[in-house]
Amino acid sequence: MTRELHALFHLIRIRSTYREETMADTIEEIRAIVARTLDWEEAHATFDKSVANFPAHLRGQRPPNFPHSGWELVEHIRIAQEDLADFMERADYHQYKWPDEYWPTSPEPPSDTAWEASVAQVKRDREHIKEIAIRPSIDLIARIPWGTGQTYLRTILVAVDHTAYHVGQIIAVRKLLGAWP
Repeated sequence: MTRELHALFHLIRIRSTYREETMADTIEEIRAIVARTLDWEEAHATFDKSVANFPAHLRGQRPPNFPHSGWELVEHIRIAQEDLADFMERADYHQYKWPDEYWPTSPEPPSDTAWEASVAQVKRDREHIKEIAIRPSIDLIARIPWGTGQTYLRTILVAVDHTAYHVGQIIAVRKLLGAWP
């Protein structure tokens, strides 16, 4: 992926040569696009829409033949996003144990307050990752110094892809439970 991104940046550099844009303007535009991918609604529903008005009595129910409840999916997204943000930000990052520490222990939220707190934290962590994407001091294609070859851009794209996948599952759970608009 890194070679492809270097090629992309080379093409962008050529583009900026023939336009009245500076390379900095082009890079800023790319950062904004990457940041927007965290919550855009181009081809699918957003996390916010997937959890809006999710009936409290159904949040902990697993549909027949489906492995997760709405709570499990929301909490899993929260844990994974927090983990990815910490990985990009903290030299003392400690990876969670897979899969045990990436999923809640119960299909049911402990309370309505826990549900709301998890949803709110997903939104805060999403904004944090967006801020990382647009932070001028971070070279998006640079390797994360304490990683094993991962770049900032790759990690942000993992957050985008991971969340989108599980948002689709939240919607599937709601449809199977008869709770999707």
